[in-house]
Amino acid sequence: MEYNTTRNHLIMREYGRHIQKMIEYLLTLEDREKRQRNAQVVIELMGFLNPHLKNVEDFRHKLWDHLFLISDFKLDVASPYPIPTRETLRARPKPLRYPKRYPKFSHLGKNLEIVINKALAEENPDKRSGFANAVAYYMKLAYNNWHKETVHDDAIQSELNQLTNGQLEFTNTPNVKSFRPDQPRERERDGNRGNYGDYRNKRKQQFQQRNNNNNSNRNNDRGGNKFKKKRY
Repeated sequence: MEYNTTRNHLIMREYGRHIQKMIEYLLTLEDREKRQRNAQVVIELMGFLNPHLKNVEDFRHKLWDHLFLISDFKLDVASPYPIPTRETLRARPKPLRYPKRYPKFSHLGKNLEIVINKALAEENPDKRSGFANAVAYYMKLAYNNWHKETVHDDAIQSELNQLTNGQLEFTNTPNVKSFRPDQPRERERDGNRGNYGDYRNKRKQQFQQRNNNNNSNRNNDRGGNKFKKKRY
């Protein structure tokens, strides 16, 4: 009887002990043609035991890589794909360079400065004015989200002058609604847009009216029971 304590390490558990023994048997074959035929059979068996790999792109490439991995990269057979090595398996990708961008105003971000540069490069005056109005609206929206308070248009124009050196001026008045925690927000109920507090009071009145009607009907039924005959 063979115990697990006497067995070697199972490299890939999803293929099981028998597949690993077959690959170890391939290492003992000296005839290259016979070893190649048996390797093809083992690949087919590995795909049959793991049908979920068929949904993976290039699943046969993955099976061949697993074959060499289980053999500890010692199996000498021809592969239709590049043969992996131990170095490529343990190789780590190079760290990505983190983009370092320093915006002038942190609450506006760096992307807004990119949009402003495109607006400054625009030669059409109408499109340039549209850019300026859109930028001013976003600046006011970002300011409200960042500071949780309203901001005057003069402050927006002052920051825009600092970003563009006075080259852009918006002509509209950005209308951005600011919601405070102490104020109830508007919600859509039954297709009508109104104050949520009014909707809640209306539902409360309907509930009280329905309870009053039920109580009155119950009292009428009790009064009518006096004239009914008792059943024995």
